[in-house]
Amino acid sequence: MVVVPATEKHALNDSWAAAVTESEAQRAWSRVRSNLRESAGARLFEQWLKPMELIEDGDADSIRLGLPSAFMTNWVRNHYADRLMLEFRTLLPNVRSVSIETRVASPVAVTLVAETPEAPAPAPVAPVTAQPVPPLAAAFPIKPAGERPVLDARFTFDRFVVDAANRVAFNAARVLAEPGVPRFSPLFLHSGTGQGKTHLMHAIGHAFLAQHPDATVICMSAERFMFDFVAAMRARDTHSFKQRLRGADLLLIDDLQFIAGKDATQEEFFHTVNEIMSAGKRLVISADRCPQALDGVEARIVSRMSVGLVADIKAPDLTLRRAILDRKLADLPEAKVPAEVLDLLAARIHANIRELEGALNRVVAYAQLTGDSIDLDFAVATLGDVLRGAQRRVTIDEIQKLVSQHFELKPLDLVSARRSRAVARPRQIAMYLAKRLTTRSLPEIGRKFGGRDHSTVIHAVRKIEELRDQDRDIDTAVRTLMRELEA
Repeated sequence: MVVVPATEKHALNDSWAAAVTESEAQRAWSRVRSNLRESAGARLFEQWLKPMELIEDGDADSIRLGLPSAFMTNWVRNHYADRLMLEFRTLLPNVRSVSIETRVASPVAVTLVAETPEAPAPAPVAPVTAQPVPPLAAAFPIKPAGERPVLDARFTFDRFVVDAANRVAFNAARVLAEPGVPRFSPLFLHSGTGQGKTHLMHAIGHAFLAQHPDATVICMSAERFMFDFVAAMRARDTHSFKQRLRGADLLLIDDLQFIAGKDATQEEFFHTVNEIMSAGKRLVISADRCPQALDGVEARIVSRMSVGLVADIKAPDLTLRRAILDRKLADLPEAKVPAEVLDLLAARIHANIRELEGALNRVVAYAQLTGDSIDLDFAVATLGDVLRGAQRRVTIDEIQKLVSQHFELKPLDLVSARRSRAVARPRQIAMYLAKRLTTRSLPEIGRKFGGRDHSTVIHAVRKIEELRDQDRDIDTAVRTLMRELEA
């Protein structure tokens, strides 16, 4: 008799239906929406998930969800595909795929929520139809040997922006993907959320398959590992589950922290790791912290993870964040985003690469929907809540003090009436930084610089923007000061 651990019974429904009826799908969808609203938070749910609707003409074992635009479809697919699959299969175990599509509908008027009530509504736009994307493949039952895993085509080594913060992890990933006997295994990648772990894991998969097209590569989250293992236990077919996982030539497991406290899952995970390592195959694990800091994960698993190479990815600095935006913008050839807007995003959003890219996507999407050109004011109006939430509270006093030290002046010089270039240029730089790094209005900034008018601040900002394109020394000084103010 197979006993499902009490801590993991929630992952299964009590009965297996022969087919998913429309009424069952609707009831499940209502539950899923409720769960998403609670877990994602009101703002994110209202903006991205609430517009999603159940399409009621799917097959008996598939769920189809529709969104009103291709941009929203891609965002939900990238961020919530696995979560939606897990939610539906928890309620309806017979579901084998969940597809996220762009609805084909008559043109509708799209109304954006503006920062001020009097902002005019945008003109009607025609919906964009997404390119056909195959539905998510279920991780259970067994896939045929050599079948390619579901890897994100964007996540390759040549699209990963390398810097000191991630160079060790990047080089280790490249080495592990090389043909021949692996130099080490497992590779354990750890960092905070949205720093590039998943990108490197998918890049390893792409590179390995390019060298070994017939290899069996399995890429899954630890949460999916747990769910499929419990499903195999419930179906009394753990042998197939073990055979599939242990037969992989390259096994990629993301977010190991999610199996913390799941004893039966950890038992199976330990034996899977042992089999992969004993066979000399490649294993890559990621988590949000180093192995020794994984609370609730058995010591013997931690020990196995530490045998190979442990590489961390640090939070990106300003230079790396700016380079990532440049790389992202190259994928949006029709988008015209000024350098000053990219500088703003890189300076204000510094904890999470995913949020940084999401902010750029949002600015571009809003500009396309409204027909407005992108400039600094448009970016601030579009991302007001994001920028305020991500901003470190830099003060004008801090800026004045640091600029004075950098240019070997007295703080009083910046607020004085002196107009010599040796003083005026640092004063303009300080005003520029105050506009970029604080939420103070132009009149407030002017008052902090000796009671100057807001038009003086505007002139200073525009002058420094112009000089940054022409004078390398000015640009270097501004970048250095931004990094120091961020630290």
